[in-house]
Amino acid sequence: MPSETPASRDLAAALGWGLDHAVEADAQALSAFLAQVFGPSCVGIIHYGSRAQGRKPRADSAFDFFVVVDRYGDAYRSLSATVGTSYSPRVATALAHVLAPNILAVADRAGEAGEPAQQRRAKCCVISLADFRRACSPRRRDHFVLGRLFQFVLLTWTRDAASARAIGDAIAEGRAATYTWSRPSLPETFTVDEFLQAALSRSLAGEIRPESGDHARTLVAAQRDVLCAIYTPLLDHLVAQGALTRGSATQATQTSTIYRQQDRASAIDRLRVGWYFRLSKVRATVRLLKHVILYEGWLDYIVRKIERSGGTKMVLTSREQRWPLIFLWPRVFRYLRDRPQRQRPRDSD
Repeated sequence: MPSETPASRDLAAALGWGLDHAVEADAQALSAFLAQVFGPSCVGIIHYGSRAQGRKPRADSAFDFFVVVDRYGDAYRSLSATVGTSYSPRVATALAHVLAPNILAVADRAGEAGEPAQQRRAKCCVISLADFRRACSPRRRDHFVLGRLFQFVLLTWTRDAASARAIGDAIAEGRAATYTWSRPSLPETFTVDEFLQAALSRSLAGEIRPESGDHARTLVAAQRDVLCAIYTPLLDHLVAQGALTRGSATQATQTSTIYRQQDRASAIDRLRVGWYFRLSKVRATVRLLKHVILYEGWLDYIVRKIERSGGTKMVLTSREQRWPLIFLWPRVFRYLRDRPQRQRPRDSD
């Protein structure tokens, strides 16, 4: 935040709401394991996604983390030395500098004494603190990081108090921009719920995702209380700045707070935001291609993701399994054409 007035400090605290909430035991243990394998360069670990939000994913669903590090080279050398990787630290470092973050799979085994070990799988978005700060700032190059961090996340491990402050400040700055990029998708008047729905819908549309078109509604329902706690103070701050006005409306016996935009987004604003999300989708697609090099078991991961989200069994031929980079493309193009994300959202009951 640019100034240190009491109002801005209060807003920053609200935008960081939830980072220090209690963490589920498996996620906490896996965070500690990741901090160990990435070594002294590890600055902090952020837990996001369905498990962090309490959406009861399937038992085989991975835990999602951002792993924030000082230096890519040191982090990847430590990872290679502790758990082993099929790629070299030099290759991973080079790819991180081209298009951060890299997305990796890291597995741990845990079990009580005398019991079979259970494998815990982590999907890790590895990013340097410098790149993380940029991705949360107006200098960001795409929406990949903010698309996850503006939702509810947990700060599960930090190296020290200074690291926790640096990560928390970056997240607060990123969340403060939510109104800017969601504004062209908002009606002239809206409630907090409508703001959240519009922001999540706009964010998800900027990526190629396997979920159905009403996934934003699912996410809002799962996180409504925590997202309201984060973003109601932001909207009230915009009222104080004159960007919005605030009123109320009563429907049946329920009174809702209504926000009104003082000035609608201009054509230039819409073009700028539209270009930002188009570029984000291109960069997200290129980032997926790095899975082939960096993500252990990338083919199984993609198949499971599509099956879980689409609700259908995906059976690969022996030829597709053996040479996926040659023979899987027709199926990929059909999926991009027919994926559930392109379906129209279902009407509310």
